[in-house]
Amino acid sequence: MSTRLKTLLGLIGTLFTLMILAAGANAEPYPTRPITMVVPFGPGGISDIPARLLAAEMQARIGTPIVVENRAGASGMTGASFVERAAPDGYTLLVNALADTQNLHYLSVPYDAINDFALIGMIIDGPPLVLIVNADLPYQSVADIVADAKAHPDKVSFGTSGPATSPAIAVSQLNALAKTSIADVPYRGSAQAAEAVLTGEVQGAFVFYSSAKALAAAGKVRALAIASPQRIAGWPDIPTMSELGFAGFDHRGFVGLAAPAHTPAPIIAFLNRALNEAIHSTTFREKMEVLGMSVPTDNTPEAFTAFMRRETARQAELAKLSGRASLETKP
Repeated sequence: MSTRLKTLLGLIGTLFTLMILAAGANAEPYPTRPITMVVPFGPGGISDIPARLLAAEMQARIGTPIVVENRAGASGMTGASFVERAAPDGYTLLVNALADTQNLHYLSVPYDAINDFALIGMIIDGPPLVLIVNADLPYQSVADIVADAKAHPDKVSFGTSGPATSPAIAVSQLNALAKTSIADVPYRGSAQAAEAVLTGEVQGAFVFYSSAKALAAAGKVRALAIASPQRIAGWPDIPTMSELGFAGFDHRGFVGLAAPAHTPAPIIAFLNRALNEAIHSTTFREKMEVLGMSVPTDNTPEAFTAFMRRETARQAELAKLSGRASLETKP
């Protein structure tokens, strides 16, 4: 290589370095104004509660106001679409959830839940669904209700929170594995489905842990099984569906945090660090454990992205059990 060429390459390298340093010096510090966390479901739900606790913990650590805003509608798509279109500057974030891995198999989704966002990390894993029946009914086990459903195909029905929701998908999987035809009766939400169990409108329902635990403690329902791979520490006497012979019966929620695609990597890294510090605080973990939720350990953006891809593929297989074909989403 000639001396002239070496000198030229050296000048180019120096210029490039100076450009990078200048860009860094002129970059706006982050954050300098309030951050909005968009929860695409209503207040008080399994996405909203962890989001509000997270916002408080993160705000205390980074010293910047974090506002939680509920934008419910269209199975979470209203809020997610709003964030997807927001500026990729780290000031508008999405509290994503299990619905993001389910919707595209049942609905026409106007975005890609993975590629159209910059995934930051998981907030919580869980809670699981729990199979409950009215406490006045004779069912003492899942085997009892399966036997009754086989003997009287038109008798047994479960309340759900509507099509394409975890409780409805769980009913489809139970029917497929047990070879039953338990009817799926949709209600406006899981609270209404649980109420239908209490009034006797339906024989049972898959409801989330926190609701099931409270109703069972009050003696209003009987919990028969938990839809998670392991028993819950706070309810160790309730078996899992897998223990009872229903392999792969895993219906747990999750809540995560995402930003619009193309949000700068340093901002994503900053938010991931703040997220992990917040969720591993004693206050956050203890409050989540009461609700049957746990915090993740390996919680990098890359690990959360890999989890989302695995869960999306698993939900596609579950969608086949309900006789629904996967729908195409935009590339």
